[in-house]
Amino acid sequence: MKKFLGLSAAIVAASIFTTSSASAFDPVSAANVFARMAASPALSNPSVSLIDVSTGEIVFESNANSQRKPASLMKLLSAAATLRYLDSATVFATSVSLGPTPNSLVVDGEYDPWISLDAKAASKMKRTYFYGFAAKGLSAVKKNTEGAVKKLDIFYNDLYSSEVLRLKSYYKKKGIKTNFVKVSESEAKSIAGEQAFYSTSPTVREIMNWFLIWSDNDVSERMARLAAKAAGNQFNQNGVVKTFNKVLRDLDIDPSKIVIKDASGLSKENKLTANVLSQLLYKIHSHPLYSQLIAGLPVSGETGTLSERYIETAPQAVGLVKAKTGTLSGTVSLAGYVQSGDREYAFTIIADKIKKTRSASDRAREILDIYLGKIAAPLLVPVIDTSTAIIG
Repeated sequence: MKKFLGLSAAIVAASIFTTSSASAFDPVSAANVFARMAASPALSNPSVSLIDVSTGEIVFESNANSQRKPASLMKLLSAAATLRYLDSATVFATSVSLGPTPNSLVVDGEYDPWISLDAKAASKMKRTYFYGFAAKGLSAVKKNTEGAVKKLDIFYNDLYSSEVLRLKSYYKKKGIKTNFVKVSESEAKSIAGEQAFYSTSPTVREIMNWFLIWSDNDVSERMARLAAKAAGNQFNQNGVVKTFNKVLRDLDIDPSKIVIKDASGLSKENKLTANVLSQLLYKIHSHPLYSQLIAGLPVSGETGTLSERYIETAPQAVGLVKAKTGTLSGTVSLAGYVQSGDREYAFTIIADKIKKTRSASDRAREILDIYLGKIAAPLLVPVIDTSTAIIG
């Protein structure tokens, strides 16, 4: 079902392919552009919603309440939960110290989401290298015992279960039998001896910006779980679901038609509607708590996953679209904001019925960019002529 500003379908249909006498960027004209986009065969009947953020008015809808596979648009919910429940200035620390016995270590963590398993990525991006701190801990024990290490007791706190398994595997390959003992934060600090390693992550805000700009799945998942934990929910997927639903309800958005299977968008079982996402974008637009989310979105032709888009397809829109991208096999999605002169629109487009080919995905992205480019325009500041001003 399509809606245009409350006008009858017949009137709007007749105006779609005619030249409007209204401003090129007013809601009626914007609705006409989005109607042509929604009808494009390259998008295969997408779910679309367009809202004027200055009024909250729904400018255009097409299949807006249809449950669709959002791909990485799920990260918008992860980012909103991050800002709602985590202090944006918080950092996550990890320390490795000698333990209470000669052949022991204390790993005191804070579920750092920024730790990397890739040595090159860690070095390039100044991220904590997981196997690096494992090696430094072992070196410290060897130095402390002045001999070979055959057995190692590891007291640990606030590490992801996958990290514990990787530590076990790492030391096993070194010929070391390990015994892992989970302790509380206070216990970890009380039994920790000489420190062998210490690192801190960037701030919550910087980490959130990263997973929005570059669509990092692992970091998005971890931040969502940290937000769930801070919200008093379970530190797992069930907790994430409760947290996302609470964020939406607090913004007076009904979450009953969405299905959340992960926080990154990798699962094809995720279901969102364009209406829910556009309402979210509208509600956070002037909300002081969520302004950091908008600032962290990729910018057309300039940053992140939009850095190479629009430059050729819609150069007039470079710098004027801020949006989260989404890609799965058979799905191309985009949700964010487009500057249109003295107006700004929040939009969501989920095309999850396209052919599962690279060419189909490329064409769908091209169509999205071309049509958003048709309503994108900078906000022009009037120039005051002072040449005839009277001085004195």
